[in-house]
Amino acid sequence: MSTVLSVKKRESGHRSTLTQLRKGGAIPAVIYGYKLDSTPISISAKEFKKSIQKNGQNGVFSMELDGKKVNVVVSEIQQCSLKDEVNHVDFLAINMSEAIEADVSIRLVGESVGISEGGILMQPNLEVKIKVRPTDLPEAIEVDITKLKIGESITVADIRDAIDFDIISENEHILVTIMAPAVVAEETVASAQEQE
Repeated sequence: MSTVLSVKKRESGHRSTLTQLRKGGAIPAVIYGYKLDSTPISISAKEFKKSIQKNGQNGVFSMELDGKKVNVVVSEIQQCSLKDEVNHVDFLAINMSEAIEADVSIRLVGESVGISEGGILMQPNLEVKIKVRPTDLPEAIEVDITKLKIGESITVADIRDAIDFDIISENEHILVTIMAPAVVAEETVASAQEQE
């Protein structure tokens, strides 16, 4: 957590002010949470990008606000889909000794048996919600898909006991499925119709 973000307070304001901020290389943001009222701030776009690359999106950042240091996590990032630029960031001030809820991405590892047999990998949910102390917040949770066959899925229930974090997401929350290839499915339907 060596990264210290320098931020400036800003007037919560008009669209033209926000556009000016962005043109000047800054990102409008807001900070709220532990011992803080909601405060509009701005942060250097370059500095923010560097910090995210170094710390990861789930990292804990130290922020200097009005001369005092505040520990924060990124709560939400709004991006412009056309330009791949960050439009706005919500920072959540946290108490380092209290567990927080956070969405953590799922990273699939291994080569699935089902895929090598021609199956199609579907990942309907890219994240799970966990409750964890800020210092233990992982960048991602790895899920091994090596033994996954066509027609099989991995849900939160399957990984709950295998990881050290308290998962808040429901047991039925599907993380990955290996689907039968559509061509095979169509051939099966066709042959079934011929037999009738």
